[in-house]
Amino acid sequence: MSEQTEIIRKKRRLSGILVHPTSLPGEYGIGDLGPEAYRFVDFLNSAGQHIWQTLPLGPTGETNCPYQCYSSFAGQPLLISPELLREDGLLSEEDLRDKPDFPEEKVDYDLVKEYKDTLFHKAFERFQELKESDLTQEFEDFCANTDWLSDYAMFMAIKKSRDGMHWLDWEKKYRKPTKSQKAVIEREFHEEITYEKFIQWLFFRQWAALKAYANEKGILLVGDIPIFVAGDSADVWAEPRLFQLDKDGFPTVVAGVPPDYFSATGQLWGNPLYDWKYHKKTDFAWWMKRIETQLTMSDIVRIDHFRGLESYWEVPADAENALSGRWVEGPRDAFFEQIETVLGTDLPIIAEDLGIITDEVRALRDRFGLPGMKILQFAFEDDDSSYLPYNQPYNCICYSGTHDNDTSTGWYASAPEHVRDKVRRYMNTDGSQISWDFIRTCFGSPARIAIVPVQDLLCQGSEYRMNVPGVANGNWAYRIGKGLLTSDIAARLRDITHLYGR
Repeated sequence: MSEQTEIIRKKRRLSGILVHPTSLPGEYGIGDLGPEAYRFVDFLNSAGQHIWQTLPLGPTGETNCPYQCYSSFAGQPLLISPELLREDGLLSEEDLRDKPDFPEEKVDYDLVKEYKDTLFHKAFERFQELKESDLTQEFEDFCANTDWLSDYAMFMAIKKSRDGMHWLDWEKKYRKPTKSQKAVIEREFHEEITYEKFIQWLFFRQWAALKAYANEKGILLVGDIPIFVAGDSADVWAEPRLFQLDKDGFPTVVAGVPPDYFSATGQLWGNPLYDWKYHKKTDFAWWMKRIETQLTMSDIVRIDHFRGLESYWEVPADAENALSGRWVEGPRDAFFEQIETVLGTDLPIIAEDLGIITDEVRALRDRFGLPGMKILQFAFEDDDSSYLPYNQPYNCICYSGTHDNDTSTGWYASAPEHVRDKVRRYMNTDGSQISWDFIRTCFGSPARIAIVPVQDLLCQGSEYRMNVPGVANGNWAYRIGKGLLTSDIAARLRDITHLYGR
């Protein structure tokens, strides 16, 4: 972290916007790391903000969920900007001329994947034609210095050759390869493996440039680490000993949460659970590498489902829902003591401490000085809620809502009248622009950091939410319409930001 970003991170009060890069406007069907991302940084700067929070940036699977990725380390290929590839000479103007008629306000993932895969293979062919150059040297350096890359590239090459089949359904020589078998696979899929490495190089090259630009503009990037990994991932395939699996690689127990605000039967996530005894023997080496990698991509990281590091909900792998689970002790203090050994104290980590939170979880969070999360939408459903601003501590992050919540406008429209009445009285409003009332209340809270989803700046309703927990399809497709983030919105947000000392 640069001296400037360290100064900003330690500033007394900060604020920012939550928006995933896939939600940005653009000409290629999905938000990416190209010109619109730089324009968004400029918008944040003009609006007086210092934080851009994203969701996890990994390569997503069939559901397009950023919390279920094919790798804990790799980047999302769909975020690679075709326009930046043209600037690098890897695509031509003609390559970009004939594109599909993409919808403007949602991502059609199937259409985007087909289109971008064609573009990226053209870029790869052009790259292979290059002789020695700065680009080829950059690529070679990236491959030589990225220790997770070979396993990931091999995993994706095999997976694509098997039409996306789960790795547990591959032939044994691919499912559990020995070191000598990996050497054979490397030769068999040499071209495909090199392509996957090329794609990752493009992603990290573009992301590093965007992060540098954001930091120069005084913007900190807040990343997101899902506590669990997808079963169908390079992580589980390459490092099965990190997880509770049977001899064939199938999980014996899986992750979930008991009934909560979002679901009456709990949520059965299905992720394999860690073998924490093994992790502890290695001084949590895999996790330390994971956090350090994320901190090269962002300035602060949010650990999703933080409470699972104190105790986690363990569900039998054959269960139909999460009701039959039980609480099991997590790694607790030893985990964070090792992070402090590696990173030092004053950890740049946000604890996602929503859901069923016990005194033990709060104590773990507070022992290591980690800020928790306070969601304003939850504040008005109970008397004297801990989410109400007057109950919020300084060391927390106040959100109007998150990617899992309805938009503030949508939430208010569907809330019971007694809840809406409390909101109006608390915020001293008639509710006609409730999103901005939430923004003002969030920014005016005692919380050290205030963050609002971009939908709230645009007063958008429920049809614009990012995710509905427990619903398998139709999520993660939200996009900001072109031209909606105006200078008037920036000025209004800047005024509120200055008014409340952020």
